[in-house]
Amino acid sequence: MRQQRIPSPKGARENVILFAVAGFKFAIAAGAVSEIRSMEGLERFSAGHAGHKVGAKVDYTLQRNGVTFFVVNAARHFYLRSTQSSRVLVLRHAAVGVLVDSTDRMAEISFLHSLPMAFTGEERDWYRGLAILNGETLPIVNQAAFLSRGELAVLRAMTLQAQGVSVG
Repeated sequence: MRQQRIPSPKGARENVILFAVAGFKFAIAAGAVSEIRSMEGLERFSAGHAGHKVGAKVDYTLQRNGVTFFVVNAARHFYLRSTQSSRVLVLRHAAVGVLVDSTDRMAEISFLHSLPMAFTGEERDWYRGLAILNGETLPIVNQAAFLSRGELAVLRAMTLQAQGVSVG
């Protein structure tokens, strides 16, 4: 008698946006991104802040509906070689943008693999896990790792201070 194959249960599916930085491919949850845009309208973040650890993470700011978004350079964040970025992923739940080289497309993943134990440093925070897409392993970025709430508070205070507003 032929054994009947039992279909595997359908896992939760998630849409992700594929992007590239310094020749490496990454993915981020589509729900974490509110907009993908060009670099038009970005303002260089004050060089006076570059000496501060948090300020060094940010290259630009973007003004949207009275909110200042701090744009993090993904190449610097992931310790990759400096590249010619052309796109900004504007994140949905924080005033953060991410400077990337390019965006590819949206895809659907059905399984998020845990990070291997070999991931022991900062990358444990950078990534939610790994996904296999068309035979290729992609890190799924943790959008909260670009700037924490505390770092955003420091950046806002630095910006206000640079504008001459007293921060108490």
